[in-house]
Amino acid sequence: MVEEQPPIDEIKLIHKLGIFKIKGRDKQGRKILRIIGKHFPAAAKGSLSLDLLKSYLEVKIFPKLERAFVVVYVHTDVHNLPGISLLRSLYDAIPVNVKQYLEAVYFVHPDLQSRLFLATFGRFIFTGGLYAKVKYVSRLAYLWEHVKRNEIEIPEFVYEHDEDLEYRPMMDYGLESDHARVYGEPAVDSVSSVATYSMRCIS
Repeated sequence: MVEEQPPIDEIKLIHKLGIFKIKGRDKQGRKILRIIGKHFPAAAKGSLSLDLLKSYLEVKIFPKLERAFVVVYVHTDVHNLPGISLLRSLYDAIPVNVKQYLEAVYFVHPDLQSRLFLATFGRFIFTGGLYAKVKYVSRLAYLWEHVKRNEIEIPEFVYEHDEDLEYRPMMDYGLESDHARVYGEPAVDSVSSVATYSMRCIS
């Protein structure tokens, strides 16, 4: 049975949005699937249907993930949670023979809302062991500990946001509104797993 190809115009739109991209390898030699959460609202508002995104993944992405791979999910400038709910729906659509190769999900620029949401519901939403593979990456500097900079394309708005966070650590946790930059000491943080964050919430 031949898989139905997504319409050419819609394929071009997904490429233009740059939601998904496979390029490069991390420092352990695993393929990288980069996902830009900021562009998910285009799907949520009807520009792209969830079924179309799933079809695109089935045809263009999943066949290229036949070995160990990691996901770099960029949450920068996502101000609500449709990105996470869509991630869950897309994760459910991943074939079992592909899921077995997913070894880590780097969650770049998590905000307070996403941290609390995942700490509360993560184990129920991301089943099958995925929850334990999710790691928060609060700064790009910590992503480079796992991925070489020249191995992945990061949009300019992500670098700009990262610079703001360096000088406004309270903004990182939703404790400061996005007004004129206030310079101070750079925030100190590291890659931390969702599980670790959950334990902090409980203690």
